[in-house]
Amino acid sequence: MSSFSRRRFLLATGATGFLAACGNGVGSAGATQIDARVDKTRDYLFSSYPGTRDLASQAAGVLYMPLITEAGLGIGGGYGRGALRVGGVTVDYYSATRATFGFQIGAQQYAHALFFMTEGSLGQFRRSPGWAVGADVRYATPAQGASLGKETTELEPVIALVFGQQGLIAGASLAGVKYSRIIP
Repeated sequence: MSSFSRRRFLLATGATGFLAACGNGVGSAGATQIDARVDKTRDYLFSSYPGTRDLASQAAGVLYMPLITEAGLGIGGGYGRGALRVGGVTVDYYSATRATFGFQIGAQQYAHALFFMTEGSLGQFRRSPGWAVGADVRYATPAQGASLGKETTELEPVIALVFGQQGLIAGASLAGVKYSRIIP
């Protein structure tokens, strides 16, 4: 009969912890949760801004990001997850990570949608590392929100809509956004 030594116990405990940390989310409820949030966000967008329904029907694909949370004090950042839909069906899941630097203070949450109006722009987005950069001056209050400036995602053939802002953030900053394909 073999004895269970302290070394074997530590090895087994360490291996269990290591394997648990390697989980990739396959089989989790993350995709279902993201899809439910995307459905609610799409429905809100279509009911609040009726013209977006036609825009979505003409688009080759739409990336819905239901909730981006952002905060900054000089240096800032934001994060959110969403889904890319082609023909109304989810084809990929993405995270958006935002980094900002400049004169800024506050925190906000918002949703956004990227409408890919051509097959070429959709294909380029899906093959690329997914960066969008820009310089902007922005503000958001619970009652209203706006973005002044030009981001690469606002140029044809991709149309970007930011909506549902809540919180208070003000300033002028240089920003970068990285969209990454994820397995929720």
